[in-house]
Amino acid sequence: QVQLVESGGGLVQAGGSLRLSCAASGSIFSINAMGWFRQAPGKEREFVAAITWSGGSTYYEDSVKDRFTISRDSAKNTVYLQMNSLKPEDTAVYYCAAAAGYYRGYTHAGGYDYWGQGTHVTVSS
Repeated sequence: QVQLVESGGGLVQAGGSLRLSCAASGSIFSINAMGWFRQAPGKEREFVAAITWSGGSTYYEDSVKDRFTISRDSAKNTVYLQMNSLKPEDTAVYYCAAAAGYYRGYTHAGGYDYWGQGTHVTVSS
């Protein structure tokens, strides 16, 4: 089992920045990749970014590609999502996820096995 705890959400004005953190614990050895997803009110959960556990590959949803950066600190078993130039449409609950076992793709929710509890991000205009 893998446990994930997100932090770093909050309220920010448009154009501002936030950094989300996701600390993993438990069966770390089983993790192949970590991802961030978000879910806005009344909308489906959508992919934001992902990084392989080796850190060698990253993936981004098109609308965040030039504004968000995903990274990993292997010593801390923590994944970060640096979010710059935030827009009101980035408002959502952001979830961290871990992929273990066989590869099912890293850009959709079905590719992940473990989920954090979510952290709220609100961007005011």
